[in-house]
Amino acid sequence: MNTSVNIAGVVLKNPVTTASGTFGSGLEYREMMDLNSLGAVVTKGVAPVPWAGNPAPRIAETPSGMLNAIGLQNPGIDVFISRDLPELEKYDTRVIVNVCGHAEEEYIEVVERLADQKRVDLLEINISCPNVKAGGITFGTDPRFVEKITADIKKHARQPVIMKLSPNVTNISEIAMAAEAGGADAISLINTLTGMKIDVERQTFVLANRTGGLSGPAIHPVAVRMVYEAAGHVGIPIIGMGGIMTAQDALEMILAGASAVSVGTANFTDPRACEKIAAGIEDYMKRHGVEDINDLIGAVRER
Repeated sequence: MNTSVNIAGVVLKNPVTTASGTFGSGLEYREMMDLNSLGAVVTKGVAPVPWAGNPAPRIAETPSGMLNAIGLQNPGIDVFISRDLPELEKYDTRVIVNVCGHAEEEYIEVVERLADQKRVDLLEINISCPNVKAGGITFGTDPRFVEKITADIKKHARQPVIMKLSPNVTNISEIAMAAEAGGADAISLINTLTGMKIDVERQTFVLANRTGGLSGPAIHPVAVRMVYEAAGHVGIPIIGMGGIMTAQDALEMILAGASAVSVGTANFTDPRACEKIAAGIEDYMKRHGVEDINDLIGAVRER
């Protein structure tokens, strides 16, 4: 069987990757699972300088999911290059670096710093960050912003660029097409849905930030729908994510049109979730006589 997939010219041994922000740089999980079993490690967001993130409390459980308002806490690009990338050299898996920023210049600074890092195979650009130069409007909610920042980043990037899309929009296909028009090599979706939880006994917000990103099984049907819609409007590869807990969840994404998947919240309930999902996909292929995983990508569109 062939389980390998191609994302913008980069071959992953299988379609299972980790969702940014849920797996650190991958090193935090290496004693609990074999990183070599992954198609790719997707790192936590990296900014030009260290970000402290939001005040606590910043995680809350919800029915079939969780809210987080971490605030993209990270040690910055200098520490990432000097500490994390050399350790990742030890593993036979692809590395996708998630990039975050509050202005185009911040994204570009990180992209340029990573340009000569041979261990970095792909870049994933988190455009769910607030654009401080546009009054805090999120980059990823306006097609014009999406196309412009994609085009600007592509001018400076050496590695293929994946634009990570926000679901907090009216028309996900419009945003996906804008990313493709800007020159994106691939897109990933969905990021978390904005939510809120209130402690009724204390009559106050559970999260210090008031709102947070909803992830987990609760958002999976929404994510599958958005992947399906985006796949019908763009010709570039899609990495699907949102509430993937099992191999069946991952296969839903692939059948809807995703070339690969990212597993996030599941890592918190089972550190070996990604390994199990990759093995489950292989088992499904055996049971259904599928010789090539690529034959399943978008298969429901043909039914």
